[in-house]
Amino acid sequence: MRGKKLEYRLFADIGNSRIHLYNGKTVVHLLPDEAISRYAAQKVYYISVNYPLEARIQKETVWENISDKVHIAGEYETMGVDRRAFCLSHYSGVFVDAGSAITVDVLEEGTYRGGWIFPGISALLKSYKEISPALEAELEKEIDLTQLPFTTKEQISYGIIASIKSLIVQHSKGKSVYFTGGDGKFLSTFFDHALYDETLVFQGMKRALRASEELGMRN
Repeated sequence: MRGKKLEYRLFADIGNSRIHLYNGKTVVHLLPDEAISRYAAQKVYYISVNYPLEARIQKETVWENISDKVHIAGEYETMGVDRRAFCLSHYSGVFVDAGSAITVDVLEEGTYRGGWIFPGISALLKSYKEISPALEAELEKEIDLTQLPFTTKEQISYGIIASIKSLIVQHSKGKSVYFTGGDGKFLSTFFDHALYDETLVFQGMKRALRASEELGMRN
């Protein structure tokens, strides 16, 4: 029963630019002003990497920060709480959050084994433009990674996607690969055994909150 009730709670993952809210069925992505205005009076369990917004949330809402309840074995001190929550969604695997930055984390039998961080796809495209106006291009989403391309747009796209894929493949070694984030669905299409799910961070949050509440009941 406790697990069922948890499904109907509101959860929020607060990023640097948007607040992502999950009601157990759907995810909505809102700017902070809109999210706070719409949900201020409702109980929302949240994690946040937007520290400047914290004071406002504490003052204007009844939301509860559960970041201190979200932990994984082997985590490092400055590891983002959103990454920890993402990793809690499954016991093992490679976890790719493809947003403004692309974070990749490896978990084996519930223990964190390390990871790395790429610039996000938008940031990489911007960096090419800053090198030369001739390198300004949109991403070619239908790029074929099995052969070398011949146009600037395709070569830029190939360089971005192939480099991201090759490193993930190198460290997956049979593990499931889980994707979330704005570019996660797109990147997941380049992998044979990958799952894209924008609720995975929230699944990890629910698991952490449930474990904390059960521990509190035992104590």
